[in-house]
Amino acid sequence: MVHFTREILPNGLRVLVHEDHSTPLVAVNVLYYVGSRDEQPDKTGFAHLFEHLMFAGSKNVKDFDDPLQRAGGENNAYTTNDYTTFYEILPRENLETALWLESDRMLALNIGKRPFEVQRKVVVEEFKETCLNEPYGDSWHHLSELMFREHPYRWPVIGLKPEHVENATLDDVRAFYQNWYCPNNAVVSIAGNVEAGEAIKLVEKWFGGIPAGPAPHRNLPPEPPQTAPQRRELHANVPVPAVYLAFRTASRLDPAFYAADLLADVLAQGQSSRLYRRLLKEHRLFSTIDAYVTGNLDPGLLVIEGRPSEGISPDEALAAIWAELEQLRTTAIDRRELTKIQHRFESTVVFSETSVLNKAQNLGFYEILNGAEWMNEEVNTYLAVTPEELRQTAADLFRPENSATLIYLPQQQ
Repeated sequence: MVHFTREILPNGLRVLVHEDHSTPLVAVNVLYYVGSRDEQPDKTGFAHLFEHLMFAGSKNVKDFDDPLQRAGGENNAYTTNDYTTFYEILPRENLETALWLESDRMLALNIGKRPFEVQRKVVVEEFKETCLNEPYGDSWHHLSELMFREHPYRWPVIGLKPEHVENATLDDVRAFYQNWYCPNNAVVSIAGNVEAGEAIKLVEKWFGGIPAGPAPHRNLPPEPPQTAPQRRELHANVPVPAVYLAFRTASRLDPAFYAADLLADVLAQGQSSRLYRRLLKEHRLFSTIDAYVTGNLDPGLLVIEGRPSEGISPDEALAAIWAELEQLRTTAIDRRELTKIQHRFESTVVFSETSVLNKAQNLGFYEILNGAEWMNEEVNTYLAVTPEELRQTAADLFRPENSATLIYLPQQQ
């Protein structure tokens, strides 16, 4: 159980504080409720660009990292389809340093020509390095395009193509910042060796004077039902063949999501999971295999990916996966197998709560998901899933018309 105190400032900033006096550290997490789904189809990659731009300096801070390092802290950031997170971990007595740094870039980020050009080059180079020049690096571009036609999940977080960032103007970027990076679209969550009242007063000191921005407005087009299987084969610069099998899943708060998440664990969580044990260890059809859900706020994906063993064709490997999925569709899982998966999930949640950073980040995420209270309640939803619910979800999910198949083949020499 993670206890916390919530305060909403007059400018709309939500502040959550969890006291943990077992550590000398404190974690500060600033979540902006903006991700790649909030971009325009012809201007993608902006949320990820801002993950970099937010370290380019602000009105009173030319170098974000230097004062934080001198305060004994470390920091990082990441971008998702749905939100962007920035965080710091530092000694509790230097909490105010992190709040000062974060407030300055929320209020007055330096979006000038020089820092913009520098960070644009960094982002474009990252796109080329991780997506265009890395084997299988463009898999999410293909899966997103295959599975989504209307919803902005149809492009990956890094963007649809590097030209969108290359061609961005200062006005484009400033407008994106003013629209989304404001206190009424953010959550500041703090976890560690602090007193809640003291921490909230410090947040009010540094963030309270920042004016609210425009009310966030989203008009996300719903994705129409998929009615036919999708398939794409690529001859690419890859060392060995690889297969991806994706299925549309429910949104993060839909009751069907929890069964889908557990199904991914049944398939590929640990060496006793079905795909690992049967297809990799016993039949040696794969050299690697994995399964996971994206966990998007809107309906997302369950993805199975693997590399067939030498001499095994992609279609033979895919047929073996489909046979395992058909068994889940038609036969209820043994209660003991499900209970084992559920308890492993529960243990993972409990273990994650030993980290002040995890607690700070989870408070922010659950606050935008369904209110931070849900952080303490959701595990019971997982534990309540029954074998029959798992089978029914598998029957709904693992249908050819709800799937996309992506196959990589090495280029002909």
